[in-house]
Amino acid sequence: MQSAPRTLVVLGTGGTIAGSAASADDNVGYRAATLSVAALVTSLALPDGVTVESEQVAQLDSKDMDFATWRALAVRVAFHLARPEVAAIVVTHGTDTLEETAYFLQRVLAPAKPVVFTAAMRPATSRLSDGPQNLADAVTAATSFGAQGVVVVVAGSVHSALDVRKVHPYRLAAFGSGDAGPLAHVEEGRLRAVRAWPRSEAAAFGVERLPNDPATWPWVAIVTSGAGADQRAVRSLVDAGCAGIVVAATGNGRVHGALEAPLREAMTRGCAVLRSTRCLDGTVIDAAASSGTDIPSAGALTPQQARVELIVRLLGRSCGAA
Repeated sequence: MQSAPRTLVVLGTGGTIAGSAASADDNVGYRAATLSVAALVTSLALPDGVTVESEQVAQLDSKDMDFATWRALAVRVAFHLARPEVAAIVVTHGTDTLEETAYFLQRVLAPAKPVVFTAAMRPATSRLSDGPQNLADAVTAATSFGAQGVVVVVAGSVHSALDVRKVHPYRLAAFGSGDAGPLAHVEEGRLRAVRAWPRSEAAAFGVERLPNDPATWPWVAIVTSGAGADQRAVRSLVDAGCAGIVVAATGNGRVHGALEAPLREAMTRGCAVLRSTRCLDGTVIDAAASSGTDIPSAGALTPQQARVELIVRLLGRSCGAA
């Protein structure tokens, strides 16, 4: 007996994977987001019993990603996930803010079905474009048994949205997962698992709770702690109405003395604060004895992820939730 047909939905948001340059040898001086997602999927090979649909949600360079696009993407992903015939979703995205969007969707939707982000470091017009292979690998991951939640597939590696971070500005293998490592590798059209496919410990925030007007979303900034840190960086943000601050601290979440008092003052004034580490790998061990501060820890979240986390928490507060 044949299995029921499965639908794979590919949502496009632009990025380098949809970019073009005047020369096939130009991998830097290109214009992002010039090709439609429909054009990207025309030659896509699909597993037996799988059909594909494509939809253009946005068309932008991901360095310019915004809250309105985040909301639009979350709404369309939620819509397609609710369709019983849809087995998985693939999202094409630029690499610059991919880690933020992926974490955002995991926090907002916490999907049981797989939502697979993919991207490219070279434009579609490149003589050695990496986009087609990355898209093919994303389809492999999305249609593999046991896949679930939001993941990122680039350069043959599968990264959890909870761990992924961009680690290189130019190389094709531009993403990593810190100490956690990748979930799996895609090898010649097959998925080889490295560790268990994780589920987020946080419940889905819910797309219906996202404000329609992006101007009402909370302003959250990142402040870096380092040599010569200046308290004015924190005070000016709070005075200007910043709703949350993530401090990218040194080592095990250690904050420069010049920032300690203004950060505590910020919390007393209603500004939410999280303490992350600027180290590329590892997690903040949340112990007062080692950190020397009572500023809340972001744990294993990178500063970029901690910023998204704080945005979601503050949206929850505005909705009357903890």
